[in-house]
Amino acid sequence: MTQQELYKAKNPDLRASLAAMQRAAELARQTAILTNTEIIVVRNGKVVRIPAEQLRMGEA
Repeated sequence: MTQQELYKAKNPDLRASLAAMQRAAELARQTAILTNTEIIVVRNGKVVRIPAEQLRMGEA
């Protein structure tokens, strides 16, 4: 679903899901920085590891 479709969804849980995913992603970044570990994301269909150092510098 696109962001626009999520915002227009009739189900309130579905409408709130994008914000929840964004909060979870931010918490994952913060945890990776605190524990000096990588996060793993998919960008353009490829798995990418982002080290804590890069997260600290705000490059991710």
